[in-house]
Amino acid sequence: TVQRMVTIPEGMPSIMVYERLMANDQLTGRISIPAEGSVLPDSYAFDKNEPRAAVLKRMQDAMTKTMAELWPERSPNTMVKTPLEALTLASIVEKETALKSELRMVSGVYSNRLRIGMRLQADPTIIYPITKGKSLGRRIRKSEIRDVNNYNTYAMAGLPKGPIANPSRAAIAAVLNPQRTTALYFVADGKGGHIFADTLQEHNANVAKWFAIRRQRGEM
Repeated sequence: TVQRMVTIPEGMPSIMVYERLMANDQLTGRISIPAEGSVLPDSYAFDKNEPRAAVLKRMQDAMTKTMAELWPERSPNTMVKTPLEALTLASIVEKETALKSELRMVSGVYSNRLRIGMRLQADPTIIYPITKGKSLGRRIRKSEIRDVNNYNTYAMAGLPKGPIANPSRAAIAAVLNPQRTTALYFVADGKGGHIFADTLQEHNANVAKWFAIRRQRGEM
């Protein structure tokens, strides 16, 4: 028996889920772009000539089942009030770190910001209205940082109006049980992870180190 699989990576936006399914010539029929955050990233088996709609439904049913399992187990420490808010914050956390070991810590930082009314200032929320989650391919412009819309968390407090990608089970679990921390800031450490800070002064020093690393690499 030939096993055919289609894989949806963690944090893939729905426009790319749609493109991946439509590009698979062993599937049939047409689909619409699924609602952002409705697909659970995973590898899914399918039969040759199976309708794309049937495969997409399995992906969405898997997300529905995952949320139904995780939501009742949420911590009192979580700042999300609904499953949609959980998916929204989890999609941001997923975009901010590629390390599973950091998911709960990044979630903890954003939970702290939400708790005190501080803006999340998450770069992926600037990019989403421009590209629908695809790579921007350039640096973010100052005008885009200031742009007021339903997603840009630099221009508004609180969560965006909805998810900016399809988050993994691990990211959702991290948002529902965030790390207890006093950190409010984080920046890349140049090694694939992040450095966290409690104060703006500490954060600015960490940013200076990151810029020095980027200049050394010829990225600035």
